[in-house]
Amino acid sequence: MAQSYPAHFQLLTNAFKKQFKVQAISPYSSMATETPSGTPMSSSPSPTLVATPTADFKPLLFPTGSNILRRSASDLIELVASCASISSAVYVYDVAEQVGFGTLTRTWASSLEQSAPAIPLQTRAGAGLGLVGRLSEGTSQDGVNGSILTAYTTPAGLAAMAGSLTYLPPASSRSRLIVQVPAATPVGDTFALSSTLASLSVAFNLLPDNVAVLLSATPQESVDLATLAYKLNSSHVVHIFDHHSASREVGHNFTSNILVKDVSGLAVPEALRLAGYEPFEFAGDRNAHTVFVLLNGQLAVIARALASRTEGIAVVIKHIPSSAEEVYVFDDVPHESSQGPLFVDVFAALYNPSAPGPKVRAQRITPDKTQEFNAYPAQFAAHLASLADRPSADVGLESTSSTKLLFLSTPSDNLSFFYQLVTDTFSNAISTCRLTNHDVYSRTGGVTADRIILASKKGDDGLVPISAAFPLHSNDSTDFVCILEPNLLKSHSVLEHAKPGSVVLVTTSWSSAELLEHVPAEVLELISQKQLRLYTIDAKVMAVKLASDSTSRDTAESLILYLAFVRLYLGKSSNEGVVRKIAQGVAHGACDDTFAKISAHTWAGLFQIELPSELPPAAVADGNGNAEAVPALKRFEFNAIAVDTGLGGTVYNGSNGVLLARRRQAPLVSLQIPDRTYLVTCTVNRRLTPLDYDRNVFHLEFSTEGTGLKYAIGEALGVHGWNDDQEVLDFCVWYGVDPNRLVTIPVGQGGDKMHTRTIFQALQQQIDLFGEPPKSFYTSLAPYATNPAEKLALQFIGSPEGSSTFKKLNEKDTVNFAELLQRYPSAKPGIETLCEMIGDIKPRHYSIASAQSVVGNQVDLLIVTVDWLTPSGMRRYGQCTRYLNGLKIGQKVTVSVKPSVMKLPPDDTQPIIMAGLGTGAAPFRAFLQHRAFLSQQGIEVGPTYYYFGSRHQHQEYLYGEEIEAYILDNTITKAGLAFSRDGPKKVYIQHKMLEDAETLADMLKNREGVFYLCGPTWPVPDVYEALVGALVKSQGMAKMSAGEFLEGLKEEERYVLEVY
Repeated sequence: MAQSYPAHFQLLTNAFKKQFKVQAISPYSSMATETPSGTPMSSSPSPTLVATPTADFKPLLFPTGSNILRRSASDLIELVASCASISSAVYVYDVAEQVGFGTLTRTWASSLEQSAPAIPLQTRAGAGLGLVGRLSEGTSQDGVNGSILTAYTTPAGLAAMAGSLTYLPPASSRSRLIVQVPAATPVGDTFALSSTLASLSVAFNLLPDNVAVLLSATPQESVDLATLAYKLNSSHVVHIFDHHSASREVGHNFTSNILVKDVSGLAVPEALRLAGYEPFEFAGDRNAHTVFVLLNGQLAVIARALASRTEGIAVVIKHIPSSAEEVYVFDDVPHESSQGPLFVDVFAALYNPSAPGPKVRAQRITPDKTQEFNAYPAQFAAHLASLADRPSADVGLESTSSTKLLFLSTPSDNLSFFYQLVTDTFSNAISTCRLTNHDVYSRTGGVTADRIILASKKGDDGLVPISAAFPLHSNDSTDFVCILEPNLLKSHSVLEHAKPGSVVLVTTSWSSAELLEHVPAEVLELISQKQLRLYTIDAKVMAVKLASDSTSRDTAESLILYLAFVRLYLGKSSNEGVVRKIAQGVAHGACDDTFAKISAHTWAGLFQIELPSELPPAAVADGNGNAEAVPALKRFEFNAIAVDTGLGGTVYNGSNGVLLARRRQAPLVSLQIPDRTYLVTCTVNRRLTPLDYDRNVFHLEFSTEGTGLKYAIGEALGVHGWNDDQEVLDFCVWYGVDPNRLVTIPVGQGGDKMHTRTIFQALQQQIDLFGEPPKSFYTSLAPYATNPAEKLALQFIGSPEGSSTFKKLNEKDTVNFAELLQRYPSAKPGIETLCEMIGDIKPRHYSIASAQSVVGNQVDLLIVTVDWLTPSGMRRYGQCTRYLNGLKIGQKVTVSVKPSVMKLPPDDTQPIIMAGLGTGAAPFRAFLQHRAFLSQQGIEVGPTYYYFGSRHQHQEYLYGEEIEAYILDNTITKAGLAFSRDGPKKVYIQHKMLEDAETLADMLKNREGVFYLCGPTWPVPDVYEALVGALVKSQGMAKMSAGEFLEGLKEEERYVLEVY
């Protein structure tokens, strides 16, 4: 007899280590969907919020008074996060800016007094340790005084940070970390942006218990949970939101009730409820047989929308219906052989041997599959239908009450005023939402697609992301298409979107005859088949005739386009008087005479194109009867996000200007994109610190002759390290495999290509055998254990209840994959399977310590060995630094080159100020080599100030002889050497900088000087304050003005940080 499962559902809510707010929906009478999305953690109360900062939400007003309908949820999240009364500082990682999040924060920080300082950071090994350091008492002043830190990163960036976040101190009302994570990740060969969270499949299990994870999907929810993250004081918070679509949409009318809610002292579940959300929500048919469980996000909202549009459903809160027979758990995973954390949690929650419940089935969604579902939502709907044994015809996202408008242009077109007019025209009566996407690779100059949905304010269309309700790859979905770049008709498939009989407006100077000549025959055939009504207008030429300056021409062009749009939108009921009256009602400021001229020119210049009765053939046969090849029309691929800084500039994927198709290259967030590699030869391996010193710092030189490797000053070298030979052979003996036997495994993690090599080569050179196993590995390994006790132990450690055991193994014992297998010897997957389960060794990046202009075919590194003792007294070593330390002269090493922010100024006479801690001196050695080389050539160079810090001069004065030589020959104008442990009082580089305060301030303020800092993050605030103090003291600046000046230097690349 079937039974109800309320107890099991409560177990589900308690089983999540980092629980996710759930929305559960049934689109069918026998189907339900359940989606985790906000993350309750500990239920213990914590103290009331105390001022550090004051957490005052009252100043949350947009700069320059922008209308909220013209701002997106992502913009509002940045506004909340960057408010100085809420965040002490905002750390903007490069990967976040590369998906269009963080640019506004940096702009506001340099121009608005109420904005918190914004500090740019690179994503690299150890990312996040600096944030931990700032919050840790005893290692940072912020840990003592209190600090609310914000960080921006992407899912891939969060995955890189997850290991570091395990060292976070307990959260309190005075000291917390909030990480805002825009979910947008480049995938595939075209770098199309996807909403996938696959990179977090392992990271979720690494996050400690004092980190709450909130996932939001709709625009309002994104703003609410982003704000709530700062009002919680019982946990550090990671907030992941749909930056792929929903949170970037413009036109939503946000409410702000959550700003006045007091959730201080509440645990996360209670705080969510007070804010109007449930930690878990179940919506669907009370008698559903099929239940879907998804993390809250774009696909979950699509599922919910499908449910709301299907007859015969119900919403059920807080229990899985007794009729449930199958539960499908959707997990974002890197590849199909991976097991997702959500499935493990749901299975553990529902498993009850004494009372069998529904079958729990895994649905593993790879990044490629997520991208496919993003681009073709109907396929996701059909997939759900097939799982529920329903005809796909029963599901759909189309709304008959909405109107869809598509505008295709280039990134250089300025249409902001036009979209403002469209929004103002309809906003009082109906909802007007817009989503802008860019394709910067498919053609030179790029393509921009703006989708606008006009819908009833009472409908539920606003719950569905525009990318799902109005997909760019769907046919016959658009009511009105406007093409502002006519050449797109020749290069891209732009008319497949248009509904039969709909209007297509092309802004072009082509005559009717020229248009018919330029447009491919297949496009003309499509226009004829669909009976599209094709119109043209030459808006640019009209604007030139009617306006005298470029600004006025842009405004006139927008007005012309708007008037043409309104006329065609109204159809047969339109006339010039009606159209002009509507336009004058929203376009304020234009005088009647000017408006009358523009209206008259628009009315006279709008032409309808009539196709000839006989169209040209689609292809011409050659002499052999073969059809002449015609270039295929391209499809739009969403791969870039633009941010209008509000200062007259637009930033695309974190870069100024428009990326061109001829510059097609991987974004800097390249976790999924292989670097070009080179095989270099080790020529020098020399220890720099004494043998009896507890830090082994060593110098390496590699010959690059014949490799073609080129690097710029300040770039980083990625080293693809190998595992220790003897340890690999010992493991092979223990595992019972012949090291010389051939195996076939994927090339790269989750790759489709395979290669064959010996087991020894695979384990030595590719597989991360001695790396740290994630929690999911225990779960994946359990089925292979033949010993029941070992199987149960692995299942327990991989479950939420085993978190403390996993933490001890991972953090204290630092168990690696090989040792884990030896602890559970009955669990022995086949060697090929084991290789795929473990994954590949990732390259480690080190700043290059040489200038190629000086050393030629050579590259140098400065490395410190990473080693530590486990509680059992066993010595452990960092995989790559151990490999590098053991290099023999003549040994080959695989390397790659990574760009960096550390660049010399364009003018050699500009002063430079370098501050390096420990091995942070590496890029400055390259700087000094190059400046010394220029001086030897008789080229004038500017002042060079060098600050270096370490513990002891005798043991750790890195490249000390070179530095002294540079001081003697005046390559170094002034050196400030801080050896913190050599005197009775600790002295750091900021103290040495204060000694030169007047000179440093003069160089930065009056002589175009450039400041660089390389090393750990912890000294950044102190160094910043030292420079602010120098400007105040010697340049007569107010403290706030000095801070704003330094923030401005960041934009000019004259205040450069490479910290980790």
